Amino acid sequence: MRMSAKAEYAVRAMVQLATAEPGTLVKTDDIAAAQGIPAQFLVDILSDLRTDRLVRSQRGRDGGYELARPATEISVADVLRCIDGPLASVRDIGLGDLPYSGPTAALTDVWRALRASMRSVLEQTSLADVASGELPAHVAEFAADYRTQERQRGHGG
Repeated sequence: MRMSAKAEYAVRAMVQLATAEPGTLVKTDDIAAAQGIPAQFLVDILSDLRTDRLVRSQRGRDGGYELARPATEISVADVLRCIDGPLASVRDIGLGDLPYSGPTAALTDVWRALRASMRSVLEQTSLADVASGELPAHVAEFAADYRTQERQRGHGG
């Protein structure tokens, strides 16, 4: 999976909004400063998030943005799909329509497994989980396993 800078910024902005008191409007400049996101880029991102009804906005001097639903009800996957579209696709072709045969036929199931594993992490991790640092058990376990593998390889990649 390759995540665009726009999608990564969107997730960071949404997690930042998840830390605000419910009913509190947060200004674009405050989100941008807190997360080191270019303010003009953030305006475009927030517009997309508003169109997808993930955030609400209010104009004016006392205006700003807030989550459209509780942070527990918005998954990381919701944000990524809003910005970048489907979580995993192969050449923008449906998995059932891929032209695989013979020795490559099993690749369709590899791609299905990849999509299922990404969904199990991204759809089951809410903005509230990230903001609190208390990730779902299976996500924390995946991360711990990955950190162990990184140490064994002796680097961070």
